[in-house]
Amino acid sequence: DVCSSDLDEALEVAKIHSAAATARGGRLVTVPPFRAPHHGASAVALVGGGAPRPRPGEISLAHRGALFLDELPEFPAPALEALRQPLEERVVRVSRAGGSMTFPADFVLIACANPCPCGRAAEACRCGDLQRARYARRLSAPLLDRFDLRVPIVRAGESRGESSAEIRTRVAAAVERQRSRLRDTPWRRNAHLPAGEI
Repeated sequence: DVCSSDLDEALEVAKIHSAAATARGGRLVTVPPFRAPHHGASAVALVGGGAPRPRPGEISLAHRGALFLDELPEFPAPALEALRQPLEERVVRVSRAGGSMTFPADFVLIACANPCPCGRAAEACRCGDLQRARYARRLSAPLLDRFDLRVPIVRAGESRGESSAEIRTRVAAAVERQRSRLRDTPWRRNAHLPAGEI
């Protein structure tokens, strides 16, 4: 039992995966994609492009789903900076001498990072202030500005709040309210609403 907007999104995702030769099985998959590339991924692997024929990258393969970037500061700086425009415009434009292509890139970006290069707990960390500052500078301010929510480290023994199951229930209810509210509009997500419509 899939609603029409979910079916439209599933077809859209299937087309992208077909174009990228990463088809997700013989039948239509209605679960949103979840992509988690290695932190050594290049800008082309993340954003798309390549030669002779440009192909969708991880952000297009995550279209209508989630992209998880673990160890965010470990990604190459050019790859991270290449995310800025697609995060704003929800598309990727790849230009080549023979023309240009546009790939969809409407995804939720989730990332995590250690506070320092060693990644150990504060008591075991031997990184100096200079190392921590240099590590933090790997993430540019313009990139960080595109994150709507930043959560600090939760240390051992601190309260972790609600369980994942409780949060999932609340998120599912919020998604259903959003679908209901946007049913007769051209928008699918709250994030798509222009300022005047909010």
